[in-house]
Amino acid sequence: MLILLLIGLSIAYGAADIKLATVWEAVTHYRSDLASHQIIREIRMPRAIGAVMVGALLAVSGAVMQGLTRNPLASPSIMGVTDGAAFALVITLSFFPTATILGLTFSSLVGAGLGVTLVFLIGSFSKGGLTPVKLALAGVAVGSMLNAISSAFALHFQVAKDMSFWYAGGLTSISWISINILSIAGAVGLLLAMVISRSITILSLGEEVSKGLGQNPLLIKILGVIVVLVLTGAAVSVAGAVGFIGLVIPHITRFIIGSDYRWIIPISAVLGGLLLVLADIASRMVNAPYETPVGAITAIIGVPFFLYLARGERRGL
Repeated sequence: MLILLLIGLSIAYGAADIKLATVWEAVTHYRSDLASHQIIREIRMPRAIGAVMVGALLAVSGAVMQGLTRNPLASPSIMGVTDGAAFALVITLSFFPTATILGLTFSSLVGAGLGVTLVFLIGSFSKGGLTPVKLALAGVAVGSMLNAISSAFALHFQVAKDMSFWYAGGLTSISWISINILSIAGAVGLLLAMVISRSITILSLGEEVSKGLGQNPLLIKILGVIVVLVLTGAAVSVAGAVGFIGLVIPHITRFIIGSDYRWIIPISAVLGGLLLVLADIASRMVNAPYETPVGAITAIIGVPFFLYLARGERRGL
């Protein structure tokens, strides 16, 4: 109910304020000859719905990643997934400037896979094996490397302006085509996440416990990584680098309902959607009538939370 209310407010509030009654009328009795109805249907509805979907996908990605790695600092933006997607998008825009939204989405999925693969490989080859701290350090190192290469390509091929909007994170370019992509990726990723949710709960207790209960930790990790790649790749290809939702929301969810991932995953999706649509509304209020990048709003929330976690205030994962 709260999500529906916030979607209505997001549609109504903007450069041209529209009454909620007009929003309802545009949904139930659409008239193509009215400019307000066209704005609602073609611009604001996709943006509001897209905000909920992107927030949900990023929050679930973070929850799955934290459960797999038992690392409270794990999130798509920290573990190389987002930077990998950015690297692939720069390459695509540089060599295939006429690529479609579907092509950009596919390239972001490939790039996200490259980023997370490099992080896990570097962390695994280190002395003592893969630990949560080493995983975070590998994520920072790989992310910095990919970010530097992306910047060099962006400057050389003159796509830096396009990528600057992507890095800032925003929802202004979301269309109904974007909603279709998010729907397909969300259905596949969320369904697979729910299928392995019980196994993630057991794996989060430790690999030895998981093996003792007859599970295959490697298979669960592979399926979990696929979930993260599909959800994050689709979300960042549409909305750009919207950070910290995948870090903050899973912790809030665990604080509310405990450590059972059969509940953490769906509730994280709901809370992630709520947070991003709220951030999108705030982005239009902070410096009205101009818009603040929604990624800046989520960073204002996420950075203090990240510093709090970095000081060692951990909860059970």
